Amino acid sequence: MKRKLKAIYVLQALQAKGVRLFSPSDFQRIFGVSLRATQEFIKGHCDELFLKVRNGLYALSAEPPQEEAIANRLYAPSYISFEYALSHYGIIPESVYTITSATTRITREFVVNNKSFTYSHIKKQAYRGYRTEKIAGMTVLIAEPEKALVDYFYFVTLKRKTLNERLNIRKLRKKIVLGYTRLFGRKSLIRLVKEII
Repeated sequence: MKRKLKAIYVLQALQAKGVRLFSPSDFQRIFGVSLRATQEFIKGHCDELFLKVRNGLYALSAEPPQEEAIANRLYAPSYISFEYALSHYGIIPESVYTITSATTRITREFVVNNKSFTYSHIKKQAYRGYRTEKIAGMTVLIAEPEKALVDYFYFVTLKRKTLNERLNIRKLRKKIVLGYTRLFGRKSLIRLVKEII
């Protein structure tokens, strides 16, 4: 039996499930409809019900998700790290407007609704040290403070980032910082971390 999707039903169902960001396969799973029906419904209701974040990723127009949640889904696997996480934790004093993330995939940059999202490649063995955090009711993957610092220092040693001279690292756990540093297997990173902490 073919299911007829009604816009109000779809909106209510997505809101009830707390789904504010979804792919066509998520939509299919939630509503039990074919890929064709999914594509037709999404295409027919873009602007009215949905915002196109990028190909294959949509958000509810009525309740757009937080940028941090978009960052996690835009290019996966990834977690928020580097300057954005350091600013979030107060380790650097500056506000950061680009959402910076670590990924095991190739380095990429996206611009969505005039917001920049950058993804920097790290080794698979170093892809850890992140946690889930609730931001505006959505679960987001973000580096622990110590891991965000080490990820950042790694790119400083590669000369792809400039060292911020105003780091506030008093509250960081030094043993944890050193543990994460060893994941990268880079002597210059170990030297830099030991100098600074």
